[in-house]
Amino acid sequence: MKLFISASILTIIILIAWLGVDNWHKSDGSVYDDEQEGLNEQIIIRFSHVVAENTPKGLAAQKFAELVQKKTNDKVKIEIYPNGILYSDGEEVDALVQGDIQMIAPTFTKMTELVPEWKVLDLPFLFENDEHVKNVFAGKVGNELINMLDEKHMKGMTFWSNGFKHMTSNKKPLITPYDFKGQSFRVMQGGTVIEKQFHLRDAKAVARPFTNVYRSLESHELDGQENTISNIYSKSLYKVQSNLTISNHGYLGYAIIINADFWETLSPTVQVQINDALTETTRWIQSESIKMNDFQLKEIQQNSSIEIHILTNDQKEVWKKQFVPLYEDVEKEVGTDLLNKIKLERP
Repeated sequence: MKLFISASILTIIILIAWLGVDNWHKSDGSVYDDEQEGLNEQIIIRFSHVVAENTPKGLAAQKFAELVQKKTNDKVKIEIYPNGILYSDGEEVDALVQGDIQMIAPTFTKMTELVPEWKVLDLPFLFENDEHVKNVFAGKVGNELINMLDEKHMKGMTFWSNGFKHMTSNKKPLITPYDFKGQSFRVMQGGTVIEKQFHLRDAKAVARPFTNVYRSLESHELDGQENTISNIYSKSLYKVQSNLTISNHGYLGYAIIINADFWETLSPTVQVQINDALTETTRWIQSESIKMNDFQLKEIQQNSSIEIHILTNDQKEVWKKQFVPLYEDVEKEVGTDLLNKIKLERP
C-alpha cells in the first residue's frame, strides 16, 4: 500500500515538473506580469491627407512614416491615406477631433474657422520668398501659431512647406487684375480671405474640395484656380487649362496636427521619437519642395501646350494695390500683431 502511494506521489511530481518545463519553453523563460500586457503591441497612427503621393506633402508623409518606423524600432506604424480617400479637406479636421484619425496635414486655410488669427497667412503677397517663409515658420512666430491650437483639442506639431501659388485659367491670360473679371475660380472651402481676393477682381469664387478640382475644370464648370506647381502637375490641372501665370501671390503650407488625447496616451520615449522624425522630415521638405516645384514647372513647359506668363515686379505692384482693402479687413478682424511679426521676419 505504501509502495502504491509513493508511486502515485512520484507520478504527480514528474507530471508537475513536465508541465513546468513545457510552460517555461512556451514563455521563453519570462514570468507573466499582467502589467506588461500590451507593451509589445504596435501603435497605429492613421495619417490622412488630400493630395497625391508624389507631391511635397505626399512625399513628406512617406518619409515621416519611414523615419518613425526606424526610430521606434517598429513600435509605431504610420498608416498613410492620401488623395482624400478617407476624408476630404473639408472633413478631416472634424475627423481628427473626434478621434477617427490621429494625424492630418491641413492647409492654413482649413484652420481659419477654428483659429481666426491664421487668416493672416492667406493674405496675398504676405511672404517675400522662401527664406522669409522659413524664418517665420521655423522661429518664434511659428511657435506662436502652433500654440494657438492647444485649446482646440489638437496638438500642433510643426509646419510643412509646399510652395508659392500661381493662377491658371482656361479663358485668357491673367496678367492684370482686370483679366479676372467675369471668370469663376475654385477656392478651398472655408477660405474667406481667398474668396475676397477674387471678389476684389469681380471674379466668382467657388468652394470645391481639392479632389474635385480637375473634374470641375475639365467640364468647364469653373474657369480657373490657384495652386502650387506641384499640385498643378500631380493632378494634371495644366492639361485642362490654357494659361498659367507665375505670380507667387500666395503661399501654400500645411500644419501637422495630431489628436491631443491620443498624443497623451503615448509614452515620453515614443513622443520624443516621433518629434525627432518630424524635425528631420521638416528640414527635408523645406528644400525638397523648392526643387520639386522648379523641376515640375520645367516638365509642364516642355510637355504641354499651356501658355506660361511670368509677372514682372511692376505687374505685381498693380496686383498688390488692389489687395489693400483685403489687408484692412483682416487687420480689423484679428489685429495687426501677428501681421507685423511676420513682416519683421523678412530677409
